Amino acid sequence: MSTDTVSPLRQRMIEDMNARKLCAGTQRGHIRSCKRFAAFLKRSPDTAAAEDIRRFQLHLAEAGVSIGNRNRIMTGLRFLFRVTLRRLDLAAEIYHIREPQKIPLVMSPDEMKRLLAVARSLKVRVLLGLGYGCGLRAGEVVRLKVKHIDRAQNIIRVEQSKSRKDRHVMLSPETLDLLSQWWKARPPYYDAGLSPEERWLFPGCRRGKPMSTRQLNRLFHETTDAAGIKKGVTLHALRHSFATHLLERGTDIRIIQALLGHDKLDTTARYTRVATGMIAGIASPLDMLSQPSKKPKRSRKDQPTA
Repeated sequence: MSTDTVSPLRQRMIEDMNARKLCAGTQRGHIRSCKRFAAFLKRSPDTAAAEDIRRFQLHLAEAGVSIGNRNRIMTGLRFLFRVTLRRLDLAAEIYHIREPQKIPLVMSPDEMKRLLAVARSLKVRVLLGLGYGCGLRAGEVVRLKVKHIDRAQNIIRVEQSKSRKDRHVMLSPETLDLLSQWWKARPPYYDAGLSPEERWLFPGCRRGKPMSTRQLNRLFHETTDAAGIKKGVTLHALRHSFATHLLERGTDIRIIQALLGHDKLDTTARYTRVATGMIAGIASPLDMLSQPSKKPKRSRKDQPTA
């Protein structure tokens, strides 16, 4: 889709995605997928045949593209063929591969204390504290505005996040204190032309825009290095740790599901596999072998008669 001859096709696909209100990130991903397919074909995707799709999927496998990336690429192509080109026969040729189920990496409470303690600035401590203390995704943290902080009800309102859903998370006293400190220290020149309620809590370099998730990700990795955390954790581990630590403290799993914004309880239930505190507290049958066996109590019916 990078040549002039296919630019009308790209425009039509963008219009179709806008009509269906796909988010900007999803649209960029779909366009990249179609560009990659066009580069493989060396011609416009609207001239593709079933054999071309089969060869492209084999090409991705042989190139060592991960299963997750292969599925995302083919999702973009499926949109092109099913929606924009109305080629249902070609869309049917696209298959997805089941991704391996991996246990998410989490940090222990001690590691979280260390991480927040070595944060190089108040801003970094607040950013990471929101990710861990409220279970927010990176995009949800950077898009917070003043109007989303409800001190009267002690909640934070997360608007139109993943799957275009709103939800509430708790605003703890510690989180509120960090936010208050940051608001006092935050440079005021960011707010020109914005009403108080519409001001970003974490504005970016571009006026009127929030900081990027890429910048937040960089700050997270700098802090994990400073804290000496050797695990291969990502920024999303803050959210994983939030859910796991709540579960270990006995919080009802359905409440955790609501706080995370999961549609299915099965998605939240995976944290039972990484709740190390709960797992470590279970007595092993091997340990029970060394314990004296308890004799069953005799009921009154078993008592000998006089």
